[in-house]
Amino acid sequence: MQSRRLLQCGAVALGLLAGAAAQAQSWPVKPVRVIIPFAPGGGTDIQGRLLGKKFYESMGQTFVVENRTGAAGLIGAEVAARSPADGYTILFTTASLAVNVSLYKKIAFDPLKDLQPVSWISSVPLVLVVHPSVPVKSPKELVALAKREKGKMNAAHNGSGTTSHLSVEMLKQFAGVDVTPIPYKGGGPAIAAMVSGETDFSFATALAAQPHIKAGKIKALAVTTAKPSGAFPGLPTMHSLYPGFESDNWYAMFYPTGTPKDIVAKLNSEIVKALKANDIRDFIVQEGGDPVGSSPGELDAYFKREVTKYGKIIKAGNISAD
Repeated sequence: MQSRRLLQCGAVALGLLAGAAAQAQSWPVKPVRVIIPFAPGGGTDIQGRLLGKKFYESMGQTFVVENRTGAAGLIGAEVAARSPADGYTILFTTASLAVNVSLYKKIAFDPLKDLQPVSWISSVPLVLVVHPSVPVKSPKELVALAKREKGKMNAAHNGSGTTSHLSVEMLKQFAGVDVTPIPYKGGGPAIAAMVSGETDFSFATALAAQPHIKAGKIKALAVTTAKPSGAFPGLPTMHSLYPGFESDNWYAMFYPTGTPKDIVAKLNSEIVKALKANDIRDFIVQEGGDPVGSSPGELDAYFKREVTKYGKIIKAGNISAD
């Protein structure tokens, strides 16, 4: 009798495994929703739509982009986290997700527990830029000048809690300088303030900074990614000067936690394949970034490190969005 029960249990287990394998092989059998937690037309939206197009070409199923904006990306992320874990809802978001874990004291879900990493898509640096009137040629010279000026220098940033803002806080904490952060409503107004001379320096988004650097309206001193940026050859990293100073404005895909591993693996392989396409790579480079295409495990480890890193910066700087 006992052996018969064991055989029956074994048969059930094999059936479940076979069912899961069949599900992954057939996925997707209906349209897949890709939630972009930011407005249409931005870098996240365009990149997400390009990837969706590649997935359609490869798998023959529609990937429908749905923009769910608000709360610095948290509204869309929560919609994704609370969706069925069946492979038909994807979250495509940015480094803001790691920042928001500590920036907001009350979040209706837990990004670390309720979202399942799929792949780190691309790495986009911020660029440390100064107005031409600022008499420095390197980050070290900027720090020395800021120390001599003792609180007189100011720094434009893209809004409270953005990676641009937190990079200014990192400079204050890592280099021990006293500068005044000046918030603007996005990268466009912040870079305009830089160009006009209204502010001394900024950690600007790569795309916003590039044309003004080429035109000589601002000077580029360094990038904030851990590795040198292909879009800004010759610029040092802040990490090489101040170990631990990293602020990567990355893009990544997540699933609701509990999504079958075989489906996660299939989407990951499709992402890696899509990132080899010329139009995808060209757009990412145009944005000032570098394609990545990580494994789920690599994104999981990286995301946790990012949450911890920004949590320390936010706590030390007494920053809150609530």
